[in-house]
Amino acid sequence: MPRIAGIDIPEKKQIKFSLRYVYGIGPFLALKILNKAKVEPTTKTFELTSDQINAISEVIIKEHLTEGELKRSIINNIRRLKEIGSWRGMRHARRLPVRGQRTKRNSRTVRGNKKATVGSGRKTAPAPK
Repeated sequence: MPRIAGIDIPEKKQIKFSLRYVYGIGPFLALKILNKAKVEPTTKTFELTSDQINAISEVIIKEHLTEGELKRSIINNIRRLKEIGSWRGMRHARRLPVRGQRTKRNSRTVRGNKKATVGSGRKTAPAPK
């Protein structure tokens, strides 16, 4: 398996699809990278020469944030928003939807699944002695 940006990409797929296994590379960016590296997007990954693999990884390393660097920058951006006390930072800190979604309903993705606790619901009255 060829290794690009620290990730083993699948061999049997076309290179334009296998590049998407790298965090931070989507469909449009994959085609853009392949155009700069002068590699045909429809070639299978196992058909690539070592020069082509080196050209692709060189373009990725020089021009784009991927994997750990990208995750680190996202975390730093969120931390900065929390420190300056912005609205988005407060929403991140409270684990609520950040981009204006409603919270009365349909915010389970951010808030997590609804958990029923032992004390939830109506308690029965104690029996007389």
